[in-house]
Amino acid sequence: MRRSASRKTGQPNSTPSLNSSPADLFRSASSKATTKELERIDALYYSYANGSSAMIDPEGIEALCSDMEVDHTDVRILMLAWKMKAEKQGYFSLEEWRRGLKALRADTVNKLKKALPELEKEVKRPTNFVDFYSYAFRYCLTEEKQKSIDIESICELLDLVLGSQFREQVDFFVEYLKTQNDYKVINNDQWMGFYRFCNEISFPDFSNYDPELAWPLILDNFVEWMLAKQS
Repeated sequence: MRRSASRKTGQPNSTPSLNSSPADLFRSASSKATTKELERIDALYYSYANGSSAMIDPEGIEALCSDMEVDHTDVRILMLAWKMKAEKQGYFSLEEWRRGLKALRADTVNKLKKALPELEKEVKRPTNFVDFYSYAFRYCLTEEKQKSIDIESICELLDLVLGSQFREQVDFFVEYLKTQNDYKVINNDQWMGFYRFCNEISFPDFSNYDPELAWPLILDNFVEWMLAKQS
């Protein structure tokens, strides 16, 4: 049976006071709108979350990508993880989801899809990109206390993250990594060093490359390999 719509005597009146200032009314309306937005963000999260873990897992991310009509290997999905500050590869927690979607002002799949181009522009700003590039490496550390990533995965990650900016450097470095036998894994210093290398070193003549400077040894070896290849 539905409750009576009549108000009991003495119950506080929910109608805004006539003495409320415009600022008070605005704050109240803004607070209600924020609450509603958060409710929609949460509802969207649970529509993709795994029922037992209460997290969005790889299957949920694939479903989200399908609904956004974006391939799950698209670099913008990694950018989305960066925006959420997601800690575990292939998983989004509710807190991470809220952080990312509130920042993107997206509470529906359609809004999230429309936010991706702007997110891409945001990531590609130089100060943001360094952070994103560093994050991409950390995000791929899937085991506890893991500090390095295997060569095959690094080659895929380089192509995904740096391929559009430094196509030639990435292609040759990937070729080098796949043919050399000295390195089985890449650590964070080597990863970050290659990004600095792409930004600072004249390619492919290496005219300003000084092996006496503090470059990771793998880059000295890469330059030697390239010069031998050219000659």
